[in-house]
Amino acid sequence: MSDHDLTFENAIAFAQDLIRIPSPPGSEGDAAARVMREMIALGFHDVRTDEVGNVIGVAPGRGERPPVMLSSHLDVVDAGEHDAWEHGPFAADIADGFLHGRGAMDVKGPLALQTYAAARFTRQPSAGDVIVAHTVLEERGGWGMAHLMATGAVRPGAVIIGEATSGDVCIGHRGRAELIIELRGVAGHASAPDRARNPLLGLPAVIAALETFSAELESDPVLGPSTAAPTMVETLPRSRNVIPDVVRVVLDWRVLPGMLPNAALDRLRRHLHGLLELTAEGEGPARGGVLPDGLELDVRFGTELQLTWTGRRDERRLFTPGFLLDAADAVAHAAARSITVSTGRAPQLRPWTFATDGGHTCGVHGIPTIGFAPGEERHAHTNIERLDLASARVAFEAYPDVIRAVQDALGR
Repeated sequence: MSDHDLTFENAIAFAQDLIRIPSPPGSEGDAAARVMREMIALGFHDVRTDEVGNVIGVAPGRGERPPVMLSSHLDVVDAGEHDAWEHGPFAADIADGFLHGRGAMDVKGPLALQTYAAARFTRQPSAGDVIVAHTVLEERGGWGMAHLMATGAVRPGAVIIGEATSGDVCIGHRGRAELIIELRGVAGHASAPDRARNPLLGLPAVIAALETFSAELESDPVLGPSTAAPTMVETLPRSRNVIPDVVRVVLDWRVLPGMLPNAALDRLRRHLHGLLELTAEGEGPARGGVLPDGLELDVRFGTELQLTWTGRRDERRLFTPGFLLDAADAVAHAAARSITVSTGRAPQLRPWTFATDGGHTCGVHGIPTIGFAPGEERHAHTNIERLDLASARVAFEAYPDVIRAVQDALGR
């Protein structure tokens, strides 16, 4: 493609193509192939996929500054009932000034904008390399980015994430830990409950103890409070005329930066055992309530057997770390100044409400990471997902200057 093809309109047409390709986590292969074809046509160097299916390309720089990496993710969440959408989730309609569909703003629209903005530097190299790396399985814990960082396949000096920020600069977020609290008893026929030990009877004590746990969690002045909420109760076996021998409570814990997986598990385990076993030993009432005799309590991480589109298989622990850049971070402030000049609007420096791949780049590996993209967070994972094209154009035109500003900040 020529310089004249690096237009906003062509970037949006590319986004439409991607929206029309369903790509749930683990099934991103067709979308990855489409991204690779576009990157090759745009002139990126070393276009490739890695072992888990991330797509990577490079616009080589002059070697005067550290590399900057732009990243969005290839996977999207389930679309649900298609009839519930005003515009079909995979139709990629443009109507009323918006691009509609699953992935329009989370995150195939911004992915296309990032890719086209970075392609400018294949024609006129910047001071440092511009890496574009679009990842897999972000929606299920971020295996793609975790793998990319752990292998050292790319070594950026800073990362710009394409998750929606409404044109602001996002500098962090809470992480997410999915934990399972399991009560075990003895199954039996519902007609003879005296022959069983029903773990459901311990559920009120567990829920009360989880409320106490959440109330005692810390808060961050920027990110807000760490929260823990039970989101699901499962019983095994599931027959309605059988007293189960297992009850599982799923806990969604939004952790603050610095909380490591093993520390999170140990903290919840000690809290629950400290409250619930106290009563079982007959030492008086516990704040969490009474756990009936004969029940066993276990706490573990939620896991998921994940399969990448490239054939890699792993039992993954469902934990996404949080991160937060320092308020005086040079990369964030350089990006904000550049956006102010480019758009005439001073962006806020603020956190996201949800978790991103930035937890892996910055929270684990310490690489300065910011977010900059069009799109409203409230539209993510809904059946009205859409991208405002006017704000998308503003972000697209600002992106090259943001990249240069971040590189300059790294050089200083």
